[in-house]
Amino acid sequence: MRVTDLSPHQRIDASELFLQADRLEPCVLVIFGAAGDLTRRKLIPALYNMVREEALDERFAVIGYSRSPQSDDQYRDLLLDGLGNYSRAQPIDEKLWQGFSQRISYVEGNFEDPEGYAALRNGLEAVERLIGSDGNRLFYLATPPSAAPIILHRLSEAGLLQAGGADSPWTRIILEKPYGRDLESASDLNRIVAEVLQEDQVYRIDHYLGKETVQNILVARLGNTIFEPLWNRKYIDHVQITAAESIGVEGRGRFYDRTGVVRDMVQSHLLQVLSLCAMEPPVSFAADDIRDKRVEVLRSLRQFTAEEVFKNVVFGQYRGYRDEENVDRESRTPTYAAIMCFIDNWRWQGVPFFLRVGKHLSQRLTEISVVFRPVPLCLFGRDDVCQDLEPNVLTIRIQPDAGMALKISSKRPGGEMEVASVEMDFSYSETYAHPIRDAYERLLLDAVKGDATLFARRDEVEFAWRFVTPILSSWEGAIKRQPVFYAEGSEGPVEAENLMHGQGRQWREIC
Repeated sequence: MRVTDLSPHQRIDASELFLQADRLEPCVLVIFGAAGDLTRRKLIPALYNMVREEALDERFAVIGYSRSPQSDDQYRDLLLDGLGNYSRAQPIDEKLWQGFSQRISYVEGNFEDPEGYAALRNGLEAVERLIGSDGNRLFYLATPPSAAPIILHRLSEAGLLQAGGADSPWTRIILEKPYGRDLESASDLNRIVAEVLQEDQVYRIDHYLGKETVQNILVARLGNTIFEPLWNRKYIDHVQITAAESIGVEGRGRFYDRTGVVRDMVQSHLLQVLSLCAMEPPVSFAADDIRDKRVEVLRSLRQFTAEEVFKNVVFGQYRGYRDEENVDRESRTPTYAAIMCFIDNWRWQGVPFFLRVGKHLSQRLTEISVVFRPVPLCLFGRDDVCQDLEPNVLTIRIQPDAGMALKISSKRPGGEMEVASVEMDFSYSETYAHPIRDAYERLLLDAVKGDATLFARRDEVEFAWRFVTPILSSWEGAIKRQPVFYAEGSEGPVEAENLMHGQGRQWREIC
């Protein structure tokens, strides 16, 4: 049974809602790392699509800052090439691009060189006069985290970080993950940021929080009375959060070998999703009310002792990883992790949350599965009927097919009492006529609007690292331990299955 079987007049066209909600204040976006992969693959395609949907107008401009010597026109050509490859809207509207690209300029400069920031200031002021952007500035650090401290201090020294206020031009900074390598380095980075910026000027981005289905977690929970009363230890047996990738490191061997799956995915993406699944209802949907509740979950995560780490965590590596370019031939870096964790609070005490993430698995899939407790008593007589009963499962699909499915039990047609599981399924793409926005589109819009709901706060980052750091320390300190190997295209190592079987449970199939 599919809830997506709607007639054409029932399909929902959200275009007008987007246009009404997303008209923005004027501003200039400055991108550090302007010639990098993130800018070409994600940021410029996101901005182009927003211009296409009229969410950005002629009072919005972009300045790229990088050390590569090139002219404005050369930089625009570089971006256009990326746009043709990565924008969700194809083919590219040449007239639209020409109009938008005239508001894109380039400043050559080194991250450390004060002269580059002087040139940037001059370029900013010229663009602001030209488009009438009222002095509002958004700086995006699409750079390695190690570059953030020097960039922030140079911006401050150049007088480019305005404190702002209700009646003043605003300045905001978007910081890309990872925010440090462990709790100590993340705390140090937060301290440096606080030296030059107020917390409400800082937008720590995690693109998972910008995905439409991630945002729908709270709506599904809090907007439906059939779920919220059951959202607790009394009715839920366990929760599985899976983030599977079908590709390997894809030429990012040098970065990945220093980072690994726990730093790259668990500390940020998976814990953010977990916090949305497990948080208490906020008093409102204001940014800090929601973030307060996310922080409460991260504070309540049970921390592992060194002995507990290897009982609750499986570290895996796909077999061909050590043959990847720029990867150490004896690397212990995990490309897969399965973690059983607990939230020590009133709502979730005793309910295990299973996190599973890995590269080179059988499918690309990110989903949350809430598995409800089995019925307390089978009333259907025969043992074989009772054995066919399966628990109810609510699955929230984040990618690739965004949507939700609810598995329930039903009688098969016929004279005999036979029971089977059926799914009620909702798909975003089949229900809504407007295409789903890319996560970066939503997050850039929110940053310009000053809505920090989907961005991580300082304490949120540090509590996430507080949980993850003992796991990393135990693994990196146990130098004689090797990751368990798994075949490319599989569902991961058998040890991860054993982790579940030891609890009398099993992973949902990655398919």
